[in-house]
Amino acid sequence: MTETQTMKTPRARRLLRHVPLIAVLIVAALGALTLGDTLSFDTLRDNREALMAFRDAHFAALVLIFIGIYVAIVAFSLPGAAVASVTGGFLFGLALGTAVNVVAATAGAAAIFLVARWGPGQALSARMETSEGRLQRLREGLREHEISVLFLLRLVPAVPFFVANLLPALVGVRFWNFLWTTALGIVPGAIVFTWIGVGLGEVFARGESPDLSLIWEPYIIGPILGLCALAALPIAVRMLRGGKEV
Repeated sequence: MTETQTMKTPRARRLLRHVPLIAVLIVAALGALTLGDTLSFDTLRDNREALMAFRDAHFAALVLIFIGIYVAIVAFSLPGAAVASVTGGFLFGLALGTAVNVVAATAGAAAIFLVARWGPGQALSARMETSEGRLQRLREGLREHEISVLFLLRLVPAVPFFVANLLPALVGVRFWNFLWTTALGIVPGAIVFTWIGVGLGEVFARGESPDLSLIWEPYIIGPILGLCALAALPIAVRMLRGGKEV
């Protein structure tokens, strides 16, 4: 191998690390353009009898198929995550539906986290480790309040789910902390969407569509915001005591 080839190899490897994330972004873009009308409540309403019949005949298989589809939706940031969550309640009830939704969403989030971490996240995290000044303070603050920040990303409804998956991977968050905070942090929202799905049959029977704006009702958003405040409390206390800048 020549010296030129030897010098090019590390760079080629670095570029290769970006391929999986680029593939995810391409699939996400194609999905946004082609699947917008496919993964919808209209599709669910039109196929509900077939789904219910398949569930009654092949319950375990449907659970596995549903998890696989949901993982793909999250991992590739495809449209339809809210529809999938509601469908979980429609097919499996509140308890099992919530559990299935949380497991599938967490697995999909873990997949895209690892893809992003293996690609640009590794280089960016290494750069932050050796940086100085404000970027170094930001990294130190994130490490000190990593759990609180991760919970906030999951609990604040205004933060898109894919952002909460990608951002931690890019700034060097520990994978285990990301995994368990995701699993716990999405539970409140999962319960709400699954609960909507439990009564979906009656909604369809009346010729109506599910009202996902329910999550913004005071009795729903209030407790979620309370959890946000609880997650932010350690950060606020540290700042009030004159701790490090976050």
